[in-house]
Amino acid sequence: MKALGIAMGVLALGAGQAGAEVLEVRQYRITPGGRDGFVALFEREFVETQEAAGIALLGQFRDLDDPNRFTWIRAFPDMAAREQALTAFYSGPLWKAKREEANGFILDSDNVLLLRPAGLGQGFKAPPPRAAPGAPPRPGVVIANLWRLWAEPDTEFAAFFETTVKPELEAAGLPVIAAFLPVREPNSFPRLPVREGEKLFVWFTRADSAEAYAAAVKRLEARPNWKARVALLLADRLESPPLVRRLAPTPRSALR
Repeated sequence: MKALGIAMGVLALGAGQAGAEVLEVRQYRITPGGRDGFVALFEREFVETQEAAGIALLGQFRDLDDPNRFTWIRAFPDMAAREQALTAFYSGPLWKAKREEANGFILDSDNVLLLRPAGLGQGFKAPPPRAAPGAPPRPGVVIANLWRLWAEPDTEFAAFFETTVKPELEAAGLPVIAAFLPVREPNSFPRLPVREGEKLFVWFTRADSAEAYAAAVKRLEARPNWKARVALLLADRLESPPLVRRLAPTPRSALR
């Protein structure tokens, strides 16, 4: 019954429904020249097996700006479900059999964010069906925007983003597909470290290509209301320039 409960929670999360509260964004430093080998291993061995343990595997990506960075995203209904699902997977026979091979590709796996939807309906919606093993690459790019703030990100900043920033982004052709605040609960699976205490607001967009994304950014920067008002209001709240990750989905990434 516990496994069924986790699976039902993952289905709710995949649909973007209320109660889908925990997102992991994991950025790995991979051995030079090893990323393609790691992607092949990951997509062959660690997709269905994680989902069988109650983990919603949303996306896997090659970073377009760093050939040694692999980013992936998984999600859980809540922190208790996360603990149960991760315990099941990392105690299971598949991980025990493959962990040395996987860890051989990884130089650092501790750059991990735990996030929650910034508001009702602001998590990821259900992605289309995942491609089968061996599928060819498909075009498209997902962009993760990590904004470090002076003050603790809260519902007030989320409302500012939703009512003031988001309309400008979307008018320029940058659809906001999800937005997140940090989880402030203790790490429910301390065996895997996460970054804690980060004052971050994270949002995602997508484009047909890196070139299409760059063109949309130029349109945004040229918008009169963005230049005269919104960009200035935003700059007052940011501790440092936005960190942008341009992510190319792997063949079996559900999110693209």
